[in-house]
Amino acid sequence: QEAIDILKACHNGPTGGHYGASYTAKKVFDLGFYWPSIYNDAFELVKHYDSCQHQGKVSQRDEMPQNFIQICEIFDVWGIDFMGSFPSSKGNKYILVAVDYLSKWVEAKALPTNDARVVVKFLKSLFSQFGTPKAIISDCGTHFCNDQFSRVMEKYGVTHRLSTAYHPQTSGQVEVTNRGLKRILKRTVGENRTLWSDKLEDALWVFCTAYKTSIGCTPYRLV
Repeated sequence: QEAIDILKACHNGPTGGHYGASYTAKKVFDLGFYWPSIYNDAFELVKHYDSCQHQGKVSQRDEMPQNFIQICEIFDVWGIDFMGSFPSSKGNKYILVAVDYLSKWVEAKALPTNDARVVVKFLKSLFSQFGTPKAIISDCGTHFCNDQFSRVMEKYGVTHRLSTAYHPQTSGQVEVTNRGLKRILKRTVGENRTLWSDKLEDALWVFCTAYKTSIGCTPYRLV
């Protein structure tokens, strides 16, 4: 699904221009993406959209939801979510996870609480390291939906989007990442579950150097 979203953004987006399959695929290459079926996928997408336009029938299913964010740059859109609570490890009970939607790069931090204050501090650190994104996507938890969070979004000019049932991939990416991190942490921690905060950096490294089918390489290679 991510591959199709990237192709759609490059074909139909504000800078897309509705060009042919080869040019659309080239735009994807220029953005740093590749997967084995890219040309075939581009051909099918362009054929579908061209036939819809000729008939004057673009169905509602094919239209982008109004709040869908065009993703064309790495670190433009991050999904964030909390994991936990876990057994206390050096005073930490939660992990705040941020996933970049295009590269699948993950940042995560072990934290003692899951409140707005730690979220804001984490985001400021994220922005200073990777630049200010276009959007942050989260669920409707109170640690993300509050005045403190809103003020930071406004200050940095970042759009806050809430994950919705209508567009399930908004929340799905972070959930998949969380499951992957949990699996890696279980393997690296072993029996002593209170050591998880010491092993978080190792788990992140394993995750970011693992091949991701949707991008055709590792997040580490893209970033």
